[in-house]
Amino acid sequence: MPTVLLIFGIRFFFYPNDHEPIHVHVEYQGKSAKIQVYPEIVVVENKGLKSQTIKKAIEAVTFYQKDIIDAWHDFFSKK
Repeated sequence: MPTVLLIFGIRFFFYPNDHEPIHVHVEYQGKSAKIQVYPEIVVVENKGLKSQTIKKAIEAVTFYQKDIIDAWHDFFSKK
C-alpha cells in the first residue's frame, strides 16, 4: 500500500486493488476514511475520524490534488 502523503501525522495511501474514481484512503490514530480526489473532492466514507482531522485531510487533498492524481496514474499504470 503505497503512501502518497504523510501530513499532520495523517497517512494518505492507495490499496493495490483500488478502482476509479480516483481516491485516497486516510489513516490517523487507528481511524480511517476514504476521500474521492477526482472528478471532485468528496469524503466517501469516514470510519471514526474527527471532523477536525477530516478537515485537515480535505485541505491536504485539495492542495495536493494534482500530485495525488499523478501518483494514482503512475502506480496503477505499472500494475
